[in-house]
Amino acid sequence: MNDPESRLALLRFLERVQARDLARTRRWIADEERRQAEHRRGLLARPPVPDWLIERGLSGHEAVYVHVGGCWNAGRRSKGVDRDHARRALADGVKACPQCRPDTELGFMDG
Repeated sequence: MNDPESRLALLRFLERVQARDLARTRRWIADEERRQAEHRRGLLARPPVPDWLIERGLSGHEAVYVHVGGCWNAGRRSKGVDRDHARRALADGVKACPQCRPDTELGFMDG
């Protein structure tokens, strides 16, 4: 290993390996920056959460619950509605979600 030519060759080899590693790391960084930018664009493009939801039953016709918009317990068959529609549904006997209590939020009183 005392030969300066072989030492120089080894150092050049190490330089090439490190350059490839650096290029790969920079590709990973660029890929991650692209993923994060796509994620931010997706969050910005989301429609706003509706103020009120009506959850339909399995048949898709019968309303089973009224929810406050964003309720964690609202099912996939929920649709956003306005305040008047939510109040009418409660007046028509649709149950209020026991977790988010839309009847309290809407100031709805039985009777």
